Amino acid sequence: MKKKLLFLRRFWLLNFFRRILYASKYYNVKYLQILLWGFKSREDTNYTYQITPENIAYLAHTVAVVTGMDYGTISKYIEEAANDDALKKAIVDGTRNSKLHKYADPEARFGRRLGWYAFVRALKPKIVVETGVDKGLGSILLCAAILKNKQEGFEGKYFGTDINPNAGYLLSGDYKEVGEILFGDSIESLSRLAGPIDLFINDSDHSADYEYMEYQAIREKLSGNAVILGDNAHCTDKLAVFSTETNRNFLFFKEEPANHWYPGGGIGISFSSKDAALSPVRAR
Repeated sequence: MKKKLLFLRRFWLLNFFRRILYASKYYNVKYLQILLWGFKSREDTNYTYQITPENIAYLAHTVAVVTGMDYGTISKYIEEAANDDALKKAIVDGTRNSKLHKYADPEARFGRRLGWYAFVRALKPKIVVETGVDKGLGSILLCAAILKNKQEGFEGKYFGTDINPNAGYLLSGDYKEVGEILFGDSIESLSRLAGPIDLFINDSDHSADYEYMEYQAIREKLSGNAVILGDNAHCTDKLAVFSTETNRNFLFFKEEPANHWYPGGGIGISFSSKDAALSPVRAR
């Protein structure tokens, strides 16, 4: 094998094709995944998928580092969401009953949002805000976490913002008891929120400037140990910039979809620099 490789390297053209074929192996499977997705999925935006078991483990470790909780506890929170049959049924039923069902798959696939859930369960926040709810997959998942906290004696409330009056259709039933969608421009909606905000998730207009404007809008509304999650951090550095400006720590988690063509997004995490590990935000 080594002799063949040495022979190919002697001739530029042969070595060129060898290298191209070798590099293409990392991407060829994506073409098959795209083809299968084209037949099986109805989604044309905000793609949903599972993430790999290894990626789930990395996610649990990341949340554990930020919150100061042990890996085992965070893993159980993630499993709790992944195995919540009532939650999954609500998502499937909500999708099928929606007027927009032709653009969504009737399956509960949370991807990196499992990290959102784990943060809510770990931090026990009183106020959770998410900008850009779309169909409400994150909304209902976050509210499910808030309801679990409520069973343990920790009250909480979710506020989502979206400019689309049809957004958030998955948020219904018991989940809606702890959640509310604020319709209109996110910046304007954030300006009307009293705060303090314990967990803020940016997932609205994915332009860098608008993302940064949202962080500025909630800057004075954050509680002492508030955590900010940026769903656009794989595209822009605005949450990292904001963290530097406000003397906060910043980490980035890279998502790894399982059997899906999309390369994955990520979670930017901005948290208090007072301690490397956070106590529950209720300690304020």
